Order: sequence, then C-alpha cells, then structure tokens
Amino acid sequence: MYTLVVTLAAIFLSSLVSGQFPRACMTVDGILSKECCPELISPDGLTLGVCGQTASRGSCQDLTVPDIPHNPEYPFTNVDDRERWPNKFFNRTCVCEGNFWGYNCGECRYGWTGESCDQPASPVLRKNIKNCTAEERRRFVDALDQAKRTVHPDYIICKEHWLGLLGPNGTEPQVENVTIYNLFVWMHYYAVRDTLLGPNQPWREIDFAHEGPAYNTWHRMHLLWLEREMQKMLGDETFALHYWDWAVGGTECDVCTDDMMGGRHPLNPTALSPGSPFSRWQSVCMSLDDYNRLVTLCNGTDEGPIFRNPGGNVDRPDVRILPRGRDVGRCLDLPLYDNPNWTETAERSFRNTLEGFDHPDGEYDPSIRTLHNLAHLFLNGTASVAHASANDPIFVLLHSYSDAIFDAWLAMQNTSSLVSYPEEGAPIGHNLNNTMVPFFPVVRNADVFQFSQDIGYAFDALPERVPEEPSQFTSFEIFAMGVGAFIGCIVSALAAYGIAGMLSTKLRGGPGGKGVYQPLLKEEDDKGRRYTAETAVVFMDNEVRCNVDKE
Repeated sequence: MYTLVVTLAAIFLSSLVSGQFPRACMTVDGILSKECCPELISPDGLTLGVCGQTASRGSCQDLTVPDIPHNPEYPFTNVDDRERWPNKFFNRTCVCEGNFWGYNCGECRYGWTGESCDQPASPVLRKNIKNCTAEERRRFVDALDQAKRTVHPDYIICKEHWLGLLGPNGTEPQVENVTIYNLFVWMHYYAVRDTLLGPNQPWREIDFAHEGPAYNTWHRMHLLWLEREMQKMLGDETFALHYWDWAVGGTECDVCTDDMMGGRHPLNPTALSPGSPFSRWQSVCMSLDDYNRLVTLCNGTDEGPIFRNPGGNVDRPDVRILPRGRDVGRCLDLPLYDNPNWTETAERSFRNTLEGFDHPDGEYDPSIRTLHNLAHLFLNGTASVAHASANDPIFVLLHSYSDAIFDAWLAMQNTSSLVSYPEEGAPIGHNLNNTMVPFFPVVRNADVFQFSQDIGYAFDALPERVPEEPSQFTSFEIFAMGVGAFIGCIVSALAAYGIAGMLSTKLRGGPGGKGVYQPLLKEEDDKGRRYTAETAVVFMDNEVRCNVDKE
C-alpha cells in the first residue's frame, strides 16, 4: 500500500476500491440503469463532476470486460452473477485517467500518491508479528477489533442475487450495511461460494480465489483492500498488516496467545481465551448449505463465535504439524508460476505448491496437504472452513505470510515468468486479464502480479531458499529408519481400523466430551476440495510417506 498524505487526492476518503458496491450506486435507478458513476466532491465541498471529470480525473464510460475462454469445469453461461465481473450489476463505471483511481476517481492507485497521483509512495512495512514490540502487537490487535465493530461508511453488501436485487416488488434494493472486517469476510465467502442453479442445486466446481492461478493475486488484493480500509479508519497512513511465519514445524501455534491472535480458553479448549477480544467476535457467512437451500446470499448476520483447536485433530494426524521452512525453500525453487491444467492438480507449479496441493518439490499428490492448506488445517476450526475462514483474524497473518512467499518468488524470477500465467484456459476468473471477484472498481489479476513495493508495501524479511542439509546418518542408519517407518505405517493402519476410535474417544473425555485433541472438522465439513486432507499418515521428517485409506 502506498503512504497516504494530506493532499487533495488523499482526503477523498470515500472513493477507494472495495468489495461489492458503493452505497451511492445501490439505488433503484442505479441498479436499473447498471451505471455507477458518482460525482466527486472535494474536501471543501466543491463538485468536481461525475468521476471527477471537471478536474480531469476520469469520466463515465462503458465498462469493457472481455469474454476470456476458461476451462470446462464451469459449463454455464449467464447463470452466475460473478461471470465477467461486474457486468451483471454495472456496465458503465468511472474510468480514471493516469494513476487516479476509485469508484469516483477520487484516489490514487496503490503505490502512488500526491495531488496528481504522480509520485511513488513510500511502502508501508509488514512485520513478523513475533518480532513486534508489545505495543505494536496491542495496536494491531486493537485495530482489528475496531475494524470488526466499525460499519463501513461507503460500501454495502448485496443479500440477494442479481435477478432479485430489487426485491419482490422491484422497488427495494436488497442491500445491507456491514462492518469493515465483516466485509473482508464476506468478500472471501462471495468469491468461494457455489453457483446456485436452484434450491438445493449448488454447482460446486467453481471458486474465484482458490485452485487456480489467481490464488496469489486474489488474496494479495484481498489483503491490500483490508490494509487500506484500516488505514482510513485509523487515520494512520503507516498502518500495515503483520504476518505469521507458520513454516516453523512443530505442533504449537506460536501466535495463539492473548497478546496476538488469542489463546486457548482454560475451560473449553476449542474456544478462544476470554483474555482476547477475538473471543467476543461473532462469525458471519458460515451457513453455506442454508444459503444454497434458500437461493440467497450471506447477509452478514452473526452466526456464532470463532472456534480453534490448533494441532488437535487426532483423526487426521497429517494435519497436526505445521509446515517447515525447508518446504518453503523447495517451493521457491520451482521456476514456473503455474502449469496446465492450471487447477489443483497442476504439477511443478509454484502456485499450486504454495497453495498446498503439491509436495514442496512440486509433485502432485491428492492424499496430502502442504504449506498454505496445511496451515489452515492445522488450526482445526473456523480458519479451516474454506468459505468462512476469514472470520478468524489469524487468517490475515496466515495469508500475509503466504503473500511474502509469493513476493520472494517474484524477486527470484525475471519478467519472463509471466509467460507461465495463462491468458486463457484457466478456471473461470483465474486468467491473467480476468477481473477479480468481487472487487469494485475492477482489478485484474495482472494488476497485482508485481513486486509488493510497486503497489505500496514491503516485508521486513522475505523467505529464502533453504539449501538441503547433508545427511548426518550412514546408509545403514537410513535403511534402519526406513524399516522403522514401514513398521510405523503398519501400526498406524491397525490404529486407523481399530484402535483410533477408542483412543480418540478417550482423549476427548468420552462421548460428547471436549478434550484438547477434539477433531473439530471432518472431511465432509469442507466445501469442495479446498483446505481438505485425505485420511493419511505422513512421515514428513523422514521423507517417507504411507497413506492409509480407511474407506
């Protein structure tokens, strides 16, 4: 993000990009005309015309969204309101000149500042939260909590699909106010949700934010949006999101403490500590099956507290340990951003490996989850439910580190790496020049496929390639470890078939109990394939993997 300054451009605070649509456009006339070109008002009350046209900032024009061929996983046309975003809602918008930007061209693009938006902005610094001072952590936690409680001043969410947006009588826009952080959650839900073909007829093979090349670019834009909105809320142009280096291995969540993302409740190990403000947060957009049954959208209603039980899923031992630094290093060695078929089965793909569907060396294996996916699953709770994972504020830290890995990879490549980002043939919404759902004004994947410093922020440190450590063992010792791992697989198989159920019940404190090791998520709890893991035992430390199919 670029540093905000007190200039004419910087104090048009109502004109920044956002998810869903500006309140000024969500009127009956605006919805019927499909035009969103508000007037720009200067800080001293002067009208600068539609889209700031009298100040040469922009003009109202037809919005051209190219129809880019995508893969056949989504076989429909004119069914989903996210197709060729945002044309189902608006086809005339402000088109801004130069580096002016915003729904009324009242702001600068990310990475630029100045009255004419012609000066490179000083990047804000995202830090490893473990290295922050106690005061920096307190301010960060307080800022997130404030964003959870602050209604967004300019943007609202749709609570019905495009064909029902004016309600049953055609005169009542179906929109709802939403807080800044809940809008952040809603945006993730909206990008992930199913296509609805009718009551209880979801089409699940669609996701605008995962399982394709846009995984990195979409989440980068998602964080940029939150960072900017929180800067505005705080009146602090230096505010930056922090990150959690989750590639530490082990079975402990080292940021799950009350001075960071919230510790464990002393009486209920699946809840957050009352010493953390996050224990009072209510989740939104959780009830995907209900929205599908009613053919409606999440309206931002509170749906229960955050739950989290890091490393506690005894039914899925492969997700009870965090990724390791050397796994990140191996991922960074992959030279191609993505590979055909550009989905969750792509091999030798940096994107698919970082997302967590490939081994760290780029080999696809449907039985494992690594890196980003493994970090989500390790948390074993709200953060592991794909469509609703952003409800847990640890999502911000988790994805900020994923973005740091992306930035490190970009720094190691040259511009020719863009050739491995598909211009067509990827899943819907994932091609290079597709507009990202649900950002408005529109942002293409290509717009943020660049160094973080060019779009206004930087990291205090970037992950590095990790050289392979020479073996400390003799050939005989390695052979012996292999035999031991094989025996371990047999024992694990027996446990999976007979002993695990009894042991799991004991650890949970009996039937219905809430023990420390309670597995909060089952395979069927996850939407589609995102963040999911098969029932596998993975011996990562010995690089020996044995999979046990219990079905």
